[in-house]
Amino acid sequence: MKILKYILIFFWRIWFYLLVFITLLIATPVLAVVISHERFYKTFYKIAHAWGKTILLGMGFSYEVHKLQQIQKDKSYMFIANHTSMIDIMLMLAVVKNPSVFVGKKELTKLPLFGYIFKRTSITVDRNCVRSRKEVYDEAQKRLNNGLSVCIFPEGLVPSDESVVLSEFKNGAFRLAIEHHIPIVPLVFYDCKKRFSYTFFSGSPGKLRVKILEFINTNGLTLKDVATIKKKSFGLIYNELISYLK
Repeated sequence: MKILKYILIFFWRIWFYLLVFITLLIATPVLAVVISHERFYKTFYKIAHAWGKTILLGMGFSYEVHKLQQIQKDKSYMFIANHTSMIDIMLMLAVVKNPSVFVGKKELTKLPLFGYIFKRTSITVDRNCVRSRKEVYDEAQKRLNNGLSVCIFPEGLVPSDESVVLSEFKNGAFRLAIEHHIPIVPLVFYDCKKRFSYTFFSGSPGKLRVKILEFINTNGLTLKDVATIKKKSFGLIYNELISYLK
């Protein structure tokens, strides 16, 4: 029975990579147009939103969102969430309807096809380069001025130790939110690690539960408050995850 289970998981995992590549390949003619200029970004995001939902559905995942506060349609936000799985990006795209730009590590641009699209549509950062980190703020300002929101996984990297509930947050998301006076929207992804962790022979189709917590207001805050709101954001998400694990 174990051997059969591992065989099924193997083909299911391979299907994930094929599904991502095939769907992007099919969409390439349209994507080539909508990623050619920033004025098309909102159209691109509608496609990305549908793509995220398609990948989840194609992998046998459903998702359920519980909201403690409603997101306004035409407002900019800083969306943050815990990061434990490759499907976190797809789930964020599916859940967040407001056109948003991702801030992610430069290494993602090396992935075939996905990497090129990510490079053209997201804000990439080389965490070992001070200049690159500064350019993130300038680029984020430009995107926010265009009415977009920002999505960041503040842990930075997925913890290699899967027993870690939540890694320490980086400052970037909170500095950006304060500097641009936008609310922070903490999202909790409860099931991504269980359903599709980085351990290859693990996971299964099923429900992905998401909770949108109450927003953190940044009006009137200064950069001196970064540590405070970072700690508050971490605590909110961590406590939700711990409650789920009990």
